[in-house]
Amino acid sequence: MFVHSGSRNSLIMKSIETAIQIRFVDLDQLGHVNNAIYLSYLEVSRLPYFDSIIGTIDWLNEGIILAKAEIDYKIPILLKDQIKIKTWCSRMGSKSFDLSYSILKTENNIDLEVATARTVMVCFNYVKQISISVPEAWKERMLDT
Repeated sequence: MFVHSGSRNSLIMKSIETAIQIRFVDLDQLGHVNNAIYLSYLEVSRLPYFDSIIGTIDWLNEGIILAKAEIDYKIPILLKDQIKIKTWCSRMGSKSFDLSYSILKTENNIDLEVATARTVMVCFNYVKQISISVPEAWKERMLDT
């Protein structure tokens, strides 16, 4: 885990890095990772983020739903590339928060940013089927306040 600074709110954001394994099925006919697969990579990075930063979540009762996803593509990802994703909270609201992502390819010991992304995550009560406030404990852990 590393600490990422430079958010819109000038808060110190805790972030993590997650290694991504590229599978042959992720590739399109041109040999690049298909753009839709990037969403799956973001999902793969969210679970370690939640486990590491937030801790145990009771996904059967209360959790988080994805409300929006944006990806800016910069450099194609190829089958043999070494990929990792840095994930951090970049905005905190009352019922939602944003996670930001930097998808990095390591070449010659240098990290190249291949894409950036942002997802809007809404806290949700699955039993009542309603949005809920972000738990204060989550805010404290994500924002290091």
